[in-house]
Amino acid sequence: MSEKYKFHEPSGIYFTTTTVAFWVDLFTKPAYKHLIVESLRYCQKEKGLKIHAWCLMSSHLHMIISSEDNELSSIMADFKKHTSKQVIKILDQINESRKEWLLRSFSSAAQKLTKVKNYKVWHEGNHPILLDSTQLLTEKLDYIHMNPVEDESLDEPSYYWYSSARNYEGKVGLIKVDLL
Repeated sequence: MSEKYKFHEPSGIYFTTTTVAFWVDLFTKPAYKHLIVESLRYCQKEKGLKIHAWCLMSSHLHMIISSEDNELSSIMADFKKHTSKQVIKILDQINESRKEWLLRSFSSAAQKLTKVKNYKVWHEGNHPILLDSTQLLTEKLDYIHMNPVEDESLDEPSYYWYSSARNYEGKVGLIKVDLL
């Protein structure tokens, strides 16, 4: 992985993109979305993750994050490891018409990796970008919140439940956000 996309500044605020393997549209059912929300809440409470903005799309998760307590790379690795295992469990618990195809996709993503045994749900890395200017921070914040609008899911960012756009409009969101 390129040195450019790493968490180099421990006290920095970063824009991240965490992508499902092969850009699979995994987050189309509430069970998967709720898993991500609960896992992010856990990381906030137990690992010191500060979420400044977020948006969960069907195949990826955008966030603006920081941490005073733990390394962001470690928090994100734990988050991805936990949610990967849980996604596979959920596949057995819900009525998922794409179950076999999803398992084949995640198995294929894991085949050439020695550290992954059966399934790889997430693509390597988080593509962290240090937000070291107000202009860059504003650009990424707008990008995150406009993602569902650009996807034509809705016409107002704050209508999308799986995003911090609601928080930035003074409404209650699904995740506590440290506003910028």
